[in-house]
Amino acid sequence: MSKEILYVAETVSNEKGVPQELIFQAIESAITMATKKLNGPEFDYEVHIDRTTGDYQTYRCWDVVDVAEEALTLPDHQLTLAQAQILNPELTIGGRHRVAMPSIEFGRIAAQTAKQVIVQEIRKAERSQIAAAFQARIGTLVSGSVKKVTRDAIYLDIGGGVEATLPRTEIIPREIFRVGDRIKTLLYDVRLDAKGSMVFVSRTRPEMLIQLFRIEVPEIAEDIIEVMGAARDPGIRAKILVKTNDGRIDPVGACVGMRGSRVQAVSAELHGEKIDIVLWSDNPAQLVINSMAPAEIASIVIDEAAKVMELAVAEEQLAQAIGRNGQNVRLATELTGWRINVMTTQEFDAKRMNEVNAVRDIFMKDLGIDADLADILVAEGFTSIEEVAYVPATEMVEIDGFDEALTDALRARAKDTLLARAISEEAKHQLFPAEDLLSLDDMTEALARELVKHGIITREDLAEQAVADLLDITKLTDKQAAKLILAARAHWFI
Repeated sequence: MSKEILYVAETVSNEKGVPQELIFQAIESAITMATKKLNGPEFDYEVHIDRTTGDYQTYRCWDVVDVAEEALTLPDHQLTLAQAQILNPELTIGGRHRVAMPSIEFGRIAAQTAKQVIVQEIRKAERSQIAAAFQARIGTLVSGSVKKVTRDAIYLDIGGGVEATLPRTEIIPREIFRVGDRIKTLLYDVRLDAKGSMVFVSRTRPEMLIQLFRIEVPEIAEDIIEVMGAARDPGIRAKILVKTNDGRIDPVGACVGMRGSRVQAVSAELHGEKIDIVLWSDNPAQLVINSMAPAEIASIVIDEAAKVMELAVAEEQLAQAIGRNGQNVRLATELTGWRINVMTTQEFDAKRMNEVNAVRDIFMKDLGIDADLADILVAEGFTSIEEVAYVPATEMVEIDGFDEALTDALRARAKDTLLARAISEEAKHQLFPAEDLLSLDDMTEALARELVKHGIITREDLAEQAVADLLDITKLTDKQAAKLILAARAHWFI
């Protein structure tokens, strides 16, 4: 029988492509299970197969556990430390005491059990191998033939007996597939569960556009041209951002190809998706201008703090700049990472004029200056009182018509205004309960301060509240809240 075990391990290993060690472990597990069926599940056993001869030995086992000596109701497969050290002084907590026992024959029952275990282990190993192989290919293209079409997904045979799932949400709109069709997809996820290796693919993700260009444009594969990003409205329009690592190469022209051959090949694979090739720029403004093509940008204002850009275009180009349902702006925003607002030049000029007038009015009011001086500050790029207060005096003196006296006066007024604002803001957050509120029966200082936090400062404020309002902001009971409100309203009835 020992030779048969060696033969089974070698044969199954060669046929299924799994390690022999896995087969030996499965047979050991099967003999252990058969031994338990014969002798009772309350005992614990181990079976060890000699990998060279095929002989096997069965052991009954006890685990050494950390329990009090009074615990005399241990399971049949456990020993206290004192009990274990009587049998073997070298045993410690967590150790395992083994005693050899006669082994059952590797007969029909054991063989059937072994077969089930081996099949399960082989399937598990195959799933793990598939998962490991495809895990390394995430983000790359895989081709397959349509195997099955359902309402929720398309199932593809991608070779090696592996089935990939193409969810309906990952299919380009209006694409129709039939059994037997061969298609390219992007591998984006691999999951290993009880049912097997689940390989998921997509045709809508931006990474697929990048991988298709990598195939069609040798310069991308050779890293002469670098893809900086991509954005897609699947099946309708896409933008891909490229830069060159070799000044002699035009990245846009290389991606377009002779007479548009390269970009057309990618577009055809993506169900006619229109693709814009966008040239990368280190300058954020130029990058956004490039991404908005073919619309021509007349003016641009950048808010770096909010990461927003406002673009002005001629009125006849507004529709083109925005795109159908905002598509062009949305793709440009996704591609560049900047939020983009598009308006006509007339709207842009009007908005800028309103902003300038608002700033000028603030300067006139807070600095106590006339319109002419306020206009000069606006023209020099000042947009807030803070800038006037803290810009270096040497820079302000250089403004035509300014001297040190005027500069010092403006800076001092600006700082006084900011200080007054800070004091006013602080005062708003330091409100105190009014005396008439504190004088009410059952009113405590702690309760009054809690009410002030919610805008209830005076007795009149409290009188206008409902019981439910107080219950929401205090820990009072219904009766306590009602009594307090009635006390606040008492002067109404005098």
